[in-house]
Amino acid sequence: MYIRRVPFDHPDAVKLNDQVQAEYAVRYGDDGDATPMAASDFRPPNGTYLIAYDEHGSPVASGGWRAQDANEEGNLDGDAEVKRMYVVDQMRGRGLARRILAALEEDARQAGRVRMVLETGTKQPEAIALYTSSGYEPCAKFGYYRFYETSRCYAKRL
Repeated sequence: MYIRRVPFDHPDAVKLNDQVQAEYAVRYGDDGDATPMAASDFRPPNGTYLIAYDEHGSPVASGGWRAQDANEEGNLDGDAEVKRMYVVDQMRGRGLARRILAALEEDARQAGRVRMVLETGTKQPEAIALYTSSGYEPCAKFGYYRFYETSRCYAKRL
């Protein structure tokens, strides 16, 4: 496995994003995550997007962070918001998400961010388990889904 920084609109990122959106649609019975995002959100130094590749060069996992500061959606100055954490089915359970998350945290820390935040949902128990076992704690809701009952928000000081 190797992890590589790519633009959010890179073909491999688009492919994995389409897969995670399809999974969200199945789990939540909707069209996937409607949070507005742009490729520019993940450009250093205000964010990054990572993809893990297997030994054959196939993209198998992804995740990114984007800078957020105090806003009307409940973010605080210095936030780094985790987005699009995903591992393809056949590669789950191998620690890839944990490796990507750790790399995102380190990158955000080096960029001067002070807190990692993320929003997930009650129909993603494995995501909640990953984040809580990685030191994330429940925080005040923020973001696009902050008023949804199924939304859960977590934060970790960097």
